[in-house]
Amino acid sequence: MRKSLLLTIFSVSYVIAFAQDAGVKDMKAQSEKKLAADTSHKSGWKKGGVFSLNVGQGGSRNWAAGAEKFSFTVAAYLSLYANKKSGRFFWDNTLDLGYAMVNTTSQGNRKTDDKIDLFSKAGYELTNTLSVAGVVNFRTQFYDGFDYNYRGKGYQRRISGFFAPAYLVVAPGIDWHPVDYFSVFVSPISTRLVIVTNQPKSYFYPAGDPGVDGGAYEAPLSTFYGVDPDREVKMEAGAYASVNFNKEILKNVIYKSRLDLYSNYLKTYRFTPTGPDQLQITKISAKPQNVDVFWTNAIVMKVNKFLNVTYNLDLIYDDDVRQFGPDKTSAATQIRSLLGVGISAKF
Repeated sequence: MRKSLLLTIFSVSYVIAFAQDAGVKDMKAQSEKKLAADTSHKSGWKKGGVFSLNVGQGGSRNWAAGAEKFSFTVAAYLSLYANKKSGRFFWDNTLDLGYAMVNTTSQGNRKTDDKIDLFSKAGYELTNTLSVAGVVNFRTQFYDGFDYNYRGKGYQRRISGFFAPAYLVVAPGIDWHPVDYFSVFVSPISTRLVIVTNQPKSYFYPAGDPGVDGGAYEAPLSTFYGVDPDREVKMEAGAYASVNFNKEILKNVIYKSRLDLYSNYLKTYRFTPTGPDQLQITKISAKPQNVDVFWTNAIVMKVNKFLNVTYNLDLIYDDDVRQFGPDKTSAATQIRSLLGVGISAKF
């Protein structure tokens, strides 16, 4: 299933990158700044960004079919870039921030999006389409996330947070950029750190012992991401690839996408709670064929100078994130999408 998923992702990325509409090529450049690549950037720094704020509201009264009495959603996104060129040297930086919440009468406040994503790539052009380069990527989130029906009893347990987890990738490699809006970076050997330093245990019960509630002992939060709570950091070494696409595909429609793939060459560990704050650690042989996937997409459709429609789709598969299945110990493909209408500003 994972192989089919990866093949589909690569196929979609290839088609998007090379199936250009001739009419789009001839469109005049817009007067305002865009996040898409700017071919006029020959030297020095080029900086800019876009901010969007989307809101939504719903309500009902005496609705026979059943509906929330009141709901309110708000989502804020900020995307910044700072790129430098000097001769054949280039340094491209993007920072994507996002946070979204929904409030409903029955469930109160719930988080629906939360991300911090810094991507930095520096390199030296060997030819017009090929460069030696290095990538640094850092990802985490702003605030805590929860399981709101922990153990099926309506309990609320913390399962994520700022630096819980965080991912840091450092990768030297080759960057292929046949056109300004599309690039493929490949690193045969890179390092990735999985970090859980913010309350790595986060038990709901004291020391993870259910006590009067019975049932199995709790696993520390960090083990949900394959990290030993006493060490707080797991180091991986493996192959890394990043495919980037950023283009105005139609007039006033910008599509931005990044697909990251990581194959870990090293052995991993599984953690089984055996008592109050006690773990059995089992070594698992390396499985480089179990490729981790991080795919983020954003489509921005500009209605007028300030009003826009945005659609965000994120897909993640991490073989060490085992929070799914009937027993909550299996890995699975994670999908999140958001559609919003709101105001935006470019600078």
